[in-house]
Amino acid sequence: MFTTYTLPQGLRVVCAPGQTDVVYLGIAIDAGTRHELPSESGLAHFTEHMSFKGTSRRSARQVISAMERVGGELNAFTGKEETVYYCTCLREHVACAIDLLLDITLSSTYPQEEMNREVEVVIDEIESYQDQPSELIFDEFESLLFPAHPLGRTILGDAETLRTFRSDHMKQFARRLYHPERMVLYVLGNVEPEKVLRGVEKNMARYDLSTTTGKLQYHHGSTPVPPREYSHYTHKKDTHQAHVVIGAPAFAATDPRQLHLYFLSNLLGGPAMSSRLNLALRERNGLVYTVESNCVAYTDTGFWSVYYGCDAKDRARCRRLVLQELARLTDKPMPQRTLDAARRQLKGQIGISYDNFENVAIGMAKRFLHYGKTLSKEQLFERLDAITPDDLLQTAQFVFSPDKFLTLEYV
Repeated sequence: MFTTYTLPQGLRVVCAPGQTDVVYLGIAIDAGTRHELPSESGLAHFTEHMSFKGTSRRSARQVISAMERVGGELNAFTGKEETVYYCTCLREHVACAIDLLLDITLSSTYPQEEMNREVEVVIDEIESYQDQPSELIFDEFESLLFPAHPLGRTILGDAETLRTFRSDHMKQFARRLYHPERMVLYVLGNVEPEKVLRGVEKNMARYDLSTTTGKLQYHHGSTPVPPREYSHYTHKKDTHQAHVVIGAPAFAATDPRQLHLYFLSNLLGGPAMSSRLNLALRERNGLVYTVESNCVAYTDTGFWSVYYGCDAKDRARCRRLVLQELARLTDKPMPQRTLDAARRQLKGQIGISYDNFENVAIGMAKRFLHYGKTLSKEQLFERLDAITPDDLLQTAQFVFSPDKFLTLEYV
């Protein structure tokens, strides 16, 4: 199903077949927030922005119009462990997309004049984020869970630090991290893999990579050690609602228990209106508009959390209801019939999500970038089918232990 190559320069290429003339492709780079030096907070995300501002072959206008003039799209995002540049285009424009993606990742010039303008755009992005407490609370929660560690820093950084960056800072960052050995070029679509490879090889010959420092010279940060004592933090915010996150450390993406936690989290507070927390807090008691359960897995650690927004006077009651639902999962094994129903629901959700080809392509790229392998829907379903009531009980007892909880409230 997947075709993979590794070029002499170290660039990995992964191709997956598609059924339509629309192709989803991009470049995933092992360069995120956790790879920043302490003085570089926000630089990974800022570099992503500036990669659209001109290369050795294209002006900023030419970069943004290269795909748009043929009806395609070009975009990017930065995460804690990677940066992804991605395109959507018709099959006949794949060669142009490959050329563009390699150009902005391997030969961006990061002009100072453009930086002076773009830094204000990024600061506006930070300020707009500050106006969204339901989003902001997750960043602060992670900073409390992973203190004094790159994973605990925000992706966007802060205005004061961003304004100190110059073109040379960005060029040094790119030389350190934007290296072919740290990249995966991915394609999902009705395109011959051999044709993709020929296009990549042709374009790679353009670039002098002698100035890059290679995959071993970068800052990754040790595996974070969460605080020994877990606390309850309440911060005053000028908001109508109270916003609450309750969570705990959990598993790395490669830990088999991560799939068990994903299963439990979906049962608790996934997208279905029939999720246990939605029934308990919203449908039966009318206490919240939104309640959700999430689990995040990095390459070497992870965490689980529940979020809800409620009237300030209802916070204690909501917390009791959440703890009651968690106790149901930790007291005794889940009945097989309940497990089978939850598994059927989750597999249906996953199956439908595979119609979002862009997300499927990006997920494929991130797995191949970090773990050197891909995972098909059928392989995922096989793993879900193997889950037992005892698996879920042991995972729930390990993660959903109140003495491990960290709580953050905006009131």
